[in-house]
Amino acid sequence: MFFRRRFQSPDPPPGSEANFDLQRERMVQIQLTGRNITDPRVIAAMGSVPRHRFVPIALRESAYEDRPLDIGHRQTISQPYMVALMTQLLRLRPEDRVLEVGAGSGYQAAVLASIAQSVVSIERIESIANTAAAVLRDLEYLNVEVQVGDGTLGWCDGAPYDAIVVTAGSPSVPSALKAQLADGGRLVCPVGPREMQQLVRITREGTDLREEVGIGCVFVPLIGDAGWSE
Repeated sequence: MFFRRRFQSPDPPPGSEANFDLQRERMVQIQLTGRNITDPRVIAAMGSVPRHRFVPIALRESAYEDRPLDIGHRQTISQPYMVALMTQLLRLRPEDRVLEVGAGSGYQAAVLASIAQSVVSIERIESIANTAAAVLRDLEYLNVEVQVGDGTLGWCDGAPYDAIVVTAGSPSVPSALKAQLADGGRLVCPVGPREMQQLVRITREGTDLREEVGIGCVFVPLIGDAGWSE
């Protein structure tokens, strides 16, 4: 009696686009759907955005690990799970207009832009903003607008927004961001001391702002007039 031995096909070569695609697929299956990420639009966006393009070349082999990575200037690209969770908490719709405070690498903006109609992303560090804008443009996320400025003040030119996400830890939710939230809009922000925050979601219902507190997290500090000082 003969038995046919089965061999698994080898992974594509490290550094190849096929290998990054495989890593991204595994990231979605293990880090996201294996936990509490259930929104199909978020899952699809996380599965399509090439995270490795948003990190320094030296770190690309680590791009799909579930941890933040250094992008310079004491800034990081958030761990994939946190990006997915915050996006899911926004309850995005295809017609939504989104404000992101803290463009960073541009990765979160790309995920948002894969679901929503348009994204305005503010970054206080000009060189980081320029790099993020260049990557987003190269990948043809044409519905993202990157601006340089103090994100704690929001971006009045595009207000009101259906969704606002803050990707840095703040001592409190900046009042300007609350004011720029549309009726029915959702705002997600890490709030707390520099060492540890909790995710807070605010939903505007007419003149009322309903607040919910979620899981603990650690983000780089939100620097600005309504955030932390340098």
